[in-house]
Amino acid sequence: MGCQWGRAIFDAHLHIIDPRFPLEANQGYLPETFRAADYLRRAGSLGVVGGAVVSGSFHGFDQRHLTAALRQLGPAYVGICQLPADANPQHIADLDAAGVRALRFNLRRGGQQDWSAIERLARLAFDCAGWHAEFYLDAPTLLALEPRLAALPAIVIDHLGLQCAALPALLRLIEGGARVKASGFGRLDFDPAAAMAAIAAAHPAPLVFGTDLLSTRAARPFADADLGLLCDALADQALIKAALLDNAVALYRMPAQRANEDPAEPAVLIGKGDSEHILGCN
Repeated sequence: MGCQWGRAIFDAHLHIIDPRFPLEANQGYLPETFRAADYLRRAGSLGVVGGAVVSGSFHGFDQRHLTAALRQLGPAYVGICQLPADANPQHIADLDAAGVRALRFNLRRGGQQDWSAIERLARLAFDCAGWHAEFYLDAPTLLALEPRLAALPAIVIDHLGLQCAALPALLRLIEGGARVKASGFGRLDFDPAAAMAAIAAAHPAPLVFGTDLLSTRAARPFADADLGLLCDALADQALIKAALLDNAVALYRMPAQRANEDPAEPAVLIGKGDSEHILGCN
């Protein structure tokens, strides 16, 4: 049946593209400008009360754009950074003080490929600051790295694993404690509703919702209807609240006072109606 959600949302995946800071063309691509003010205008009607700003492939290792965005957006937002292989504890401590709460490895877009460096950085960030590591990767890479990913202290997989072939391994990683971003629906080659339903059935804690704004290089950008898609897929109000707010607040270790559940203009998500969700690939 349909469902409604009228409280707050923590957007666990968004990008800020500020022209004051340099960009690096990635595979020939440079994104359009999307300032913090642009994001707030776009997300304001959704009931977003906080979020996680993600450093993209086109940002490289210069994280000034990220710390500037966090200053603009305020303490309800955290950062997810990219670090070079030679990053040290002081570098991590400085970013943590600026509001960064996780480390990202973009293997999908040709980022850090040396697994020994990835493992060292992931463990260093966890030991120094309690950060988890977030991975953007395609199905063949996820399948090849599954045992190594499972051995890391804390991980998050972006965009529901991106491809249908990754879903069995994704579910195994979830059993071991991995979290998964319900984001980037326009990037997927499978039905996101079926995948979200299967993940929630396995365990309610892993799913964290993200808009993926501004949806760089996605075949279809984020649409408000994606929230209704999640609402329909999960159906249960407690699962919906967990995916839209509680799981991310816990993951990013947000203080209770920042997890304001009463936005001035709360979101209302209307489900699309009865549907059956079967995990499968077209």
